[in-house]
Amino acid sequence: MISGDRSMSLTALARTGFSRLAEADAMLDELERLVGTGRNEATALAQRVASPDHALSAIVQVARRDPDAVRAAAADAGAWRALWDLTGASDGFAEFYLRHPDELAHLSGAGLTVPDEQTMRAELLAAVRDVDGFAEDGTDAAWVALRIRYRRLLARIAAFDLGQPEPADVVPIVASALADLAGAALEASLSVARTRILGTGPAAFPRAQVAATRFAIIAMGKAGARELNYVSDVDVIFIGGTADEDTVSEARALDIATRLAVQTMRGISGPEIEPPLWEVDPNLRPEGKQGALVRSLGSHLQYYDRWAKSWEFQALLKARAIAGDAALGEEYVAAVQPLVWHSAGRENFVEGVQRMRERVTDNIPAAEVNRQLKLGPGGIRDVEFTVQLLQLVHGLTDERIRQRGTLDALDALVAEGYIGRTEAEAFGRDYRLLRLLEHRLQLRGLRRTALLPEKDDDLRILARASRLADTAAGVQAAWEAIKREVRDIHVRLFYRPLLSAVAALPEGERTLSTAQARDRLAAIGFRDPAGALRHIAALTTGLSRKATIQRHLMPIMIRWFADGVDPDYGLLVFRRISERLGNTPWFLRMLRDSAGAAESLTRVLSGSRYIGELMEWIPESVAWLDDDALLRPRTGVALQEEARAIQTRWADIDDAMRSVRALRRREMLRVAMAAVLEVVSLEELADALTTITEVTIQATLRAVRRAVVPPEDDDLDFSVIAMGRFGGREIGFGSDADVMYVYRANGVDPQRASQLALKIVAGLREHSEDHRLPLELDAELRPEGRSGPLARSLEAYAEYYRRWSLSWEAQALLRAQGVAGSVKLIDAFLALADEVRYPVKADANGLREIKRIKARVENERLPQGADPARHLKLGPGSISDVEWLVQILQLQHARAVPGMRTTSTLGALSAAVDAGVIPPEAGERLAAAWHLASRLRSANTLLSGQTSDVLPADRAKLDGIGRILEYPPRSATRVEEDYLGATRRSRRVFEKLFYG
Repeated sequence: MISGDRSMSLTALARTGFSRLAEADAMLDELERLVGTGRNEATALAQRVASPDHALSAIVQVARRDPDAVRAAAADAGAWRALWDLTGASDGFAEFYLRHPDELAHLSGAGLTVPDEQTMRAELLAAVRDVDGFAEDGTDAAWVALRIRYRRLLARIAAFDLGQPEPADVVPIVASALADLAGAALEASLSVARTRILGTGPAAFPRAQVAATRFAIIAMGKAGARELNYVSDVDVIFIGGTADEDTVSEARALDIATRLAVQTMRGISGPEIEPPLWEVDPNLRPEGKQGALVRSLGSHLQYYDRWAKSWEFQALLKARAIAGDAALGEEYVAAVQPLVWHSAGRENFVEGVQRMRERVTDNIPAAEVNRQLKLGPGGIRDVEFTVQLLQLVHGLTDERIRQRGTLDALDALVAEGYIGRTEAEAFGRDYRLLRLLEHRLQLRGLRRTALLPEKDDDLRILARASRLADTAAGVQAAWEAIKREVRDIHVRLFYRPLLSAVAALPEGERTLSTAQARDRLAAIGFRDPAGALRHIAALTTGLSRKATIQRHLMPIMIRWFADGVDPDYGLLVFRRISERLGNTPWFLRMLRDSAGAAESLTRVLSGSRYIGELMEWIPESVAWLDDDALLRPRTGVALQEEARAIQTRWADIDDAMRSVRALRRREMLRVAMAAVLEVVSLEELADALTTITEVTIQATLRAVRRAVVPPEDDDLDFSVIAMGRFGGREIGFGSDADVMYVYRANGVDPQRASQLALKIVAGLREHSEDHRLPLELDAELRPEGRSGPLARSLEAYAEYYRRWSLSWEAQALLRAQGVAGSVKLIDAFLALADEVRYPVKADANGLREIKRIKARVENERLPQGADPARHLKLGPGSISDVEWLVQILQLQHARAVPGMRTTSTLGALSAAVDAGVIPPEAGERLAAAWHLASRLRSANTLLSGQTSDVLPADRAKLDGIGRILEYPPRSATRVEEDYLGATRRSRRVFEKLFYG
């Protein structure tokens, strides 16, 4: 039985954080007997440490060996607190103090600050009794003394680190102190190495020669950046040479330097009574493991100039002289820095760095991927590779971002506008937290690791050591959240298309000096270089963050504009959009960070005046370029909901129609951008344009009817019937909307109904007008054409078609489709139309009349002076030929072939082929010509911003049209030949089948 007092004591220990309660209770009693420290004092300190069990066990073991040393530490509050912190977080330090209890005396004052570089260097050199670069003793004992003194200083750094309430905040201080301590250790080990190789034997060298040998150690990676871990490989490069040729030749000096390098590494990493400190890794040297361990400065530079790979320059980004001959080290760093910053100009540099990062991830064992803090997705390397790539790409022309440290570089990148503040803050915070977790993992055993533990007990210790959580689940959740955020930012920044584009720019185009810019702009395609320079100056002048980001964007955007059809116009509109958006935070951030938005913007602005003119008025549309989903045409249901909401919001017809026009312009712009950027096909384009037109007419009709028709006449039915390409859902940019108007009185006085219907028509035509983006409601296909009334009752239509209808009017009805107004009235009208357009037997005289009309249209309706072969609508083999042929076939066969009862030209043509009405090859030729002519017609409007049915002869315009249709640059002749060839083939089919 456990007594009540005993049970309460164990409960208190559990609340303190102990897991092995009975063992802890006994050890606290033993510690009190050995040292005399109070139980409450010990548990109070235990409560703050990562693992109270480990700390108590370690301190008791040391006390058993040397109670006086522990008693002395307990008498010093700071030392006693530091000892609990160190042993609670690190089994490695527990073992160190068990080996060397006397080292506890040096914990006095620990935890208040970190030792400075000068102090640590002096301490370690004193440990080996250095005099003028030579240790007093070259035996193994000197290395043991070095390692013990190193760990004494390391304990002071760790005590400071572990004592912080917010340890993530001091990660940069701790990491730089660890790098300085590593440099001091290499310096002290080099001192011992010089002494060890002295002598007169075959493997030894005279003191004078050793003294005259120049030997520098260059830190790379985290040591070079002063952001080292507790236990990490220290990447180095060794440089050798002679200070005096008379004393030692260059070749002899390199032999000596090689021996010094080997012995220096052995002093740090070799087996001794005192365990190694960390690995010294010289494999980043030229040719890696296959290359000479030590080279002269000239040999290094020759290698980098001729054979080095891109990753080697990325490694040199952090190079820093850390030990040995400081002057030689600085010469090396100064010599390689220009090579580093020019490396991004190498072919496929960015892609190479991206592939290297991917290879690192791919080589992680599958079982470790989700636990790998350093190399895994969302880990430390994601941050470091992203920051380094941004530095290397932009650092050639911007010295302010040439920083060794990751956090310093991140601060510089955000200050100079290369990264957004939000991303930088998140990256910096997460990087500190990842490094904190890595530090705590390595402290645990004083060994190199970056793997998150799997056991809950180990995770709980990590949680308490890092102060990120109290439980295993808490620290695991924190890691998952950090990992997700880092990976998201890494993917967005590391794979920016802008990086590859900037890296590929010729060096001379990265800066835009006035002296050279005018000639360069003219050379790459700007017709008005002086005007372009004015626009560039307006965008980039000033000290604002906006101007800073524009300066970064402008060199590559100028190149992209120049790749377009009209770079001058594109740049002009870009300037206007930039000014309209002002200091809107998302605009420039999106262009800089998005996956392709900047290039897409230059493409649509320099390739389409139609888009440019609309985008000036709707500048927020730039945001769509960041997501193809936003460029997809919106559904008719979504547009209808918005249009109905407009009617609910605005009672006044002018206010309502202003909003409807804005809706139409916005959606037309969306579809135009999607077309130029190849997000939609021709069929999707035509369907989207038709839907936008339908929704506009429907909204206009609702607004007009509300204003025109009084409540007492509300029974009046009124509908709009789409005709022509509108009815076939085949309209393109610049197409008119062919319509007819029908009404049914439904008890309203017939004359009153007619008057109201005409008022509705007048209102539709008035309020659908848009001077910025015209929409013409063309009613010329109504019975009797221009001579007939604009609106008829259903009964009048029935009477007219029964008694007087002409063949072309039946032909026109083949495209009739209701789009707005009363659904019942539309159904009744289409039932009437079906009787006319799908006759049981086609009228032979009517068919002959249609053929005569077609011949007259070809002769009379072509614009004066126009080349018939280039007319996209009325030219031989073009749109008109195909549509008239399909329509005459529908009049003849649609009654018998249900598939041909459609308003779609291509749908009816396909059904005719399937039914054997025309041969498949003929159908293919007709469809190809119609398809290409329709695309060219829309592309012509997009390019110029003006409606035109004539294929231009101007080569530049033809090239621009070709670009919109996905032809490669300079394809004017190919566009022309493709069109003329397709229409020639189509015309032969047409003449055979139409005229017989």
